[in-house]
Amino acid sequence: MTYIVNDKCIKCKYMDCVEVCPVDCFYEGENMLVIHPDECIDCGVCEPECPADAIKPDTEPSPDLEKWLQVNAEYAEKWPNITVNREGPADGKDFEGMEGKFEKFFSPNPGEGDS
Repeated sequence: MTYIVNDKCIKCKYMDCVEVCPVDCFYEGENMLVIHPDECIDCGVCEPECPADAIKPDTEPSPDLEKWLQVNAEYAEKWPNITVNREGPADGKDFEGMEGKFEKFFSPNPGEGDS
């Protein structure tokens, strides 16, 4: 079992979750974070830290679960690791709760990571 980050994170990219992760399994894209499924220890401490409610266990029923497991696994291999909380986008709140963010806004580009 693992946790995943879904499209609620896109363009919001709050980073409250990364500092509480005991195994540093978050990876940063240009406009969202993902969790490496092979590194996540299923502790669940990150889930309540996300103001956008974008972190879910892979046991929670969802029609898009397989898609998000794949997105998290793929981009955790490509994006840099992030362990330090930084300020999210200034307009992040404008995108909270918006539907269809993956199709409209997802970027495959890496973020800064801990550099």
